[in-house]
Amino acid sequence: MKNMFRDGQVILFQGDSITDCGRDREDITSLGKGYPSVVAKLYQTLFPDTSVTFVNKGISGNRVKDLLARYEEDFKAIQPDYLSILIGINDTWRRYDSNDPTSTEEFEQNYRELLGRVKKDLPECKIIIIEPFVLNSLPDRASWREDLDPKIQVVRKLAKEFADYYIPLDGIYAKKEVEAYSCKQLAEDGVHPTALGHSIIAEEYLKIFQ
Repeated sequence: MKNMFRDGQVILFQGDSITDCGRDREDITSLGKGYPSVVAKLYQTLFPDTSVTFVNKGISGNRVKDLLARYEEDFKAIQPDYLSILIGINDTWRRYDSNDPTSTEEFEQNYRELLGRVKKDLPECKIIIIEPFVLNSLPDRASWREDLDPKIQVVRKLAKEFADYYIPLDGIYAKKEVEAYSCKQLAEDGVHPTALGHSIIAEEYLKIFQ
């Protein structure tokens, strides 16, 4: 694996609870207990002589519109050299638990606006898009597919336009579930990864730099 990061670079993780994963929001160095922390620890083990700053700004419950609302403070102000985004499951979930749906059209409009701002304000920033997912760990999760699958297609379309790297996580988890693990081993509620699930995201994240 080659070192893609240079001394002084900033790597920003953005998203919802999957990224947040219990981080201390009062501590800029806190990465939480999920894949951002795993990525940072693995990277620092592989390249101990490189000084790189990892920042986690994921916030539990966020939808794409929330990322857009906090763009100035939590994207632009940080001036990242690399930005990864994993967002979308709450845009589906709120339809089922709160009767507060996000249409596929609104989802695309907001996500496109967010990525457009990044490209305009941070033209040198490398964008890593991670697609949202759901696993059939609970009986009702399969019914979410009618809402989530069109949004995944939007994410894939936007990735072709804006992303430097793409992690097809829904497909990756599906393959893992077929070949090696149960849904609950990857995410007990179908949404929030277990330690194993987070390690898979981190592994895929680092693979893109091979």
